[in-house]
Amino acid sequence: MSRIGKQEIQIPKGVEVTKSGDTITVKGPKGVVTKIFRDDILIKIAEGLVTLDIKRNDKFSKSLWGTYASHLKNMIAGVETPYQKKLILEGVGFKSEVKGKQFVFALGFSHPVIVSIPEGITATAEKNNITITGIDKELVGSFASAVRALKKPEPYKGKGMRYEGEVIRRKQGKKTV
Repeated sequence: MSRIGKQEIQIPKGVEVTKSGDTITVKGPKGVVTKIFRDDILIKIAEGLVTLDIKRNDKFSKSLWGTYASHLKNMIAGVETPYQKKLILEGVGFKSEVKGKQFVFALGFSHPVIVSIPEGITATAEKNNITITGIDKELVGSFASAVRALKKPEPYKGKGMRYEGEVIRRKQGKKTV
C-alpha cells in the first residue's frame, strides 16, 4: 500500500486543478502545468482536495499510485513557487552566457558549445553561476542534468560543472619519489 498515495492533497487558494479525460491541468499564479496520467489510478478533485485510489489491485497500479501523487504535489507546488537549480562552472577559461534562447559555453573544447533553452524555462548566467528556473520540476531537473553532463566535474582538480552544494570527492594526484 502506498503511504504517499493514500494522503489527500490540499489545493491552495489561487490554484485550480482540472481533469479532462487522461489530462490533468494545474493553473496557478506562476503559470499552467499539464500532464497526461494513465487511467489505472482514479483521481478525484473535490472541495479543495485531490484524492487518488487504485482501480485494480495489481503491482503496476500500486507502483503508479504514489508516483502520481508525487507528480500532482510537484505540479501544485510548481505553479505557486517555481523550481530552481543552480550550477557552478569551475575552471580556468570556462565561461557561460545566455544569448536569446540559447546557452553559449566555452568549456575548453576547440569550439563553443551551444544549447537551446527549452520552452517554459528561464535561465541566467552571471560569471560562472548558472540558474535554471521553471514551474515543471521534471523539466527543470532534466535540463539541469543535461547542461551538467556537458562537462562533469573531474576528481583531481574539481574543474567542470557541478550543482550548488554538491561535494566532489577529490583524488590524490601523482606521488613523486
